[in-house]
Amino acid sequence: MPFYEKGEIRIHYEEAGSGFPLLVIPGGGLNSTIAGLATSHPFNPFDEFKGEYRVISADLRNANGGESSGPLEIDRPWDSYADDHLGLMDHLGISECLVMGFCIGGPFIWNMLRRAPRRIVAAVLAQPSGSRPEMRDLFYQNNIKGWGPELCARRPDIAMATVDAFLNKMYRSNADFVFTVTRDFVRDCQTPVLVLPDDVPAHPYAVAMESALLAPNAQVSMYPWKDTKDKIPLAVRHIRTFLRAHQPATAAR
Repeated sequence: MPFYEKGEIRIHYEEAGSGFPLLVIPGGGLNSTIAGLATSHPFNPFDEFKGEYRVISADLRNANGGESSGPLEIDRPWDSYADDHLGLMDHLGISECLVMGFCIGGPFIWNMLRRAPRRIVAAVLAQPSGSRPEMRDLFYQNNIKGWGPELCARRPDIAMATVDAFLNKMYRSNADFVFTVTRDFVRDCQTPVLVLPDDVPAHPYAVAMESALLAPNAQVSMYPWKDTKDKIPLAVRHIRTFLRAHQPATAAR
């Protein structure tokens, strides 16, 4: 298995296909893994897009069930993950790419657009995570139960007190909108984005639509787009058309 390593950080990644780079961020919250793309997502981007793009994905740092590891950076949780994604692109010699993210990939993408706007040509946010006003503590509670205990069990160097501090900073210090950026940032963001809304507790429809309405170069898929199997190919077709329209002309076939 290929790894990108930097100091204490070790990121497992996989890639398939050729063409313009497409970075895929799996869903699954802090347990986001490459394997999950084939088992718990509406479609597998490797299968759908490797014939046209160089598809790249990675296990999230410290995801249970994954092969990536590193420290918990309590003071900068979101930026530590952005470091991993952007560092992997550096490792692979990729200066700019398309990005597709599921679930937690939504906040990650907004943060990457804040950190490195010239490197992200266009982005697809599928069933993106967001903060519901009536469920502000949802993500902290989900992860303090469904991520932290297993992580500590296999990593004796990490204590639950550290997990608690990490999650507090990540999900309670800015428990609004998309967690990583402000509405003003989205309003000023010129990068083309395609939003595929969902409406479950962790993927609020209202937040997805608000981000799409604010972003000046946003598109939105039909909704619902994954309640029946026959609709998913239509959503994938929209994604493919969007990606083709926004990849650099020199990279188009």
